[in-house]
Amino acid sequence: MTRSGHRVELQGRALLAGETAGPALVLEAPLSLWGGMDPASGRVSDHHHPQLGARVSGRVLVMPSGRGSSSSSSVLAEAIRLGTAPLAILLAEPDEILVLGGLVAEYLYDRACPIVVLPGAAHAAIATGDRVSVAGGRVTVAWSRARPAELGGPAEGG
Repeated sequence: MTRSGHRVELQGRALLAGETAGPALVLEAPLSLWGGMDPASGRVSDHHHPQLGARVSGRVLVMPSGRGSSSSSSVLAEAIRLGTAPLAILLAEPDEILVLGGLVAEYLYDRACPIVVLPGAAHAAIATGDRVSVAGGRVTVAWSRARPAELGGPAEGG
């Protein structure tokens, strides 16, 4: 992690490469796209998820992990086709199901949704509303507000 002022660069592992940029939506809990995201609206639809109703479309989705169901890959592919998918997905743990959905959408629709695994601590450097750029495994975060040093913010007096 390299930081400069109100900006931080993170290095992750691209599971599905691509380039994009947009505002972050950080989910507090894992999300299964099957039954958890409405591909027609691009909103979290899982009634048990803490961010029910949050819009994932047009955002860089940051979450600890997916939450299963092999059908999540078809939901992601459909959302990509409809233009309601996240711009990119940043995970703390790899998720082959999401990668499959992204690969299918690239093949069938020639549209990409980059998926990157970041080291666990890197997630603390991203907050909802931050501007996030993804290029391969490199993730650049421009903070929407200041962060304390323990969360990657500038050191005292810096």
